[in-house]
Amino acid sequence: MSVFDELVGQERAIAQILEAAKPHSGAMTHAWLIVGPAGSGRSTLARAFAETLVTGGADKPEVVAQVQAGSHPDVSILATDRVTITIDEVRELVSRSYFSPSISPYRAIIIEDADRMTERTSNVLLKALEEPPEQTVWVLCAPSANDVLPTIRSRCRVVTLTTPRADQVAELIRQRAGVDHDRALTAATEAQSHIGMAMRLATDDEVWGRRDETITIALRVSSVSQAVDVAARLVQVATDDQKALLEKLDQDERDAQLRSMGLEPGATIPPTYRASVKALEENQKRRQTRALRDGVDRILTDITSVLRDILMVQLGAGKTLVNERFRQTIEEKAVAGSIHDTLQRIDEVAVARARIDQNVPAALALEALFVALSGRLTARK
Repeated sequence: MSVFDELVGQERAIAQILEAAKPHSGAMTHAWLIVGPAGSGRSTLARAFAETLVTGGADKPEVVAQVQAGSHPDVSILATDRVTITIDEVRELVSRSYFSPSISPYRAIIIEDADRMTERTSNVLLKALEEPPEQTVWVLCAPSANDVLPTIRSRCRVVTLTTPRADQVAELIRQRAGVDHDRALTAATEAQSHIGMAMRLATDDEVWGRRDETITIALRVSSVSQAVDVAARLVQVATDDQKALLEKLDQDERDAQLRSMGLEPGATIPPTYRASVKALEENQKRRQTRALRDGVDRILTDITSVLRDILMVQLGAGKTLVNERFRQTIEEKAVAGSIHDTLQRIDEVAVARARIDQNVPAALALEALFVALSGRLTARK
């Protein structure tokens, strides 16, 4: 099985990576920036690239398994579930980058979500990119090239991923999870080809139920008085989704840490170990904050998909809708409003997303969003 098999619709990017990894190709460079929409496979491609670099392109399943397990001595991966990547984390990677590879042709260092670095942290990385060791390859991942500092971007070769087609994502889901084709295709379409979200929709009825509730709310709200209640409910939906993702992971991490200390899960923690357990709990809280923000962002993405469906109907595009199961209500909304109204509402969602990025509490940002949306609806009556 190829390390690239988990990528769908990215043949051009894969070819670019494979060409660079060939000995004496002249296409290799010391820093790469992989960009693409959420769920397109940025991290998967970065890891596949690292696997190719340390194997020299040879078939070495044991080496690939080491990379995937995070235990290969020549591959370092910084993946964060928190809001930002810390300066200390990047400093550690920079220090590691100056060591020669232990057993491989290259040392590969991956920073997933490089857009989560502050300017100060990015400047620490910049120094390493300006004077790179010969056998070290940096691989950064971000949604777009504009999400990293221009000085970082200018020192990287950019690989751009595209949004895969829904049928390609559906086939991947069918192969991975054994889900029937129709369900997989519906999940891929409603997830807008976000592979991770499509997988969750296809395999978890509760996730699908929470998305359906989001769409229903977005189509139903029609007055300013509903805005506060709607915002509160959607924050709760995002919170429930976050808990479903993280509760088991958090508990498993805690149990594993206790076992590493020679303690059974649920046992009283001796004073000498409490600081270590406290640090784990703090990291988990930061991850929960990030997961909640990601959940709210996904809700905004789903609301935008509804508005775009309404716009497609208003334009008479004649295309299959993202939310095809809600077509009747979408068509009713399309008739009741104008193209100008719909475009303004899409802009309002973008404003809400920007506010959350600026650390405005999600509940307040959503309240403002639905006040604006319902206000426009009221003005039309």
